[in-house]
Amino acid sequence: MESAAAAAQYAAAVLAAHDQDVPVAVAVAQAYCGDVAVLAAEEAVQLHGGIGMTWEHPAHLYLKRAKADQIALGTAGAHRSRLAALVDLSA
Repeated sequence: MESAAAAAQYAAAVLAAHDQDVPVAVAVAQAYCGDVAVLAAEEAVQLHGGIGMTWEHPAHLYLKRAKADQIALGTAGAHRSRLAALVDLSA
């Protein structure tokens, strides 16, 4: 979580500063934070056990939202391919 927060904060700072590093910072944040969000939500459901998948606790909603956002905003592989193209690496 700390690494994901750092990547997101750096991307936000670069966007606010209108720096030339915006595409790279955003690609790194998108590639990393999507997977971390899903993992954290999965762990929350696991931690809460059976109640984590019931309507009495919102943990299942966090997992559904994290997975939907991961799919809607692009997979980590797609963002890593974009990042490779931005820094001139072969995919």
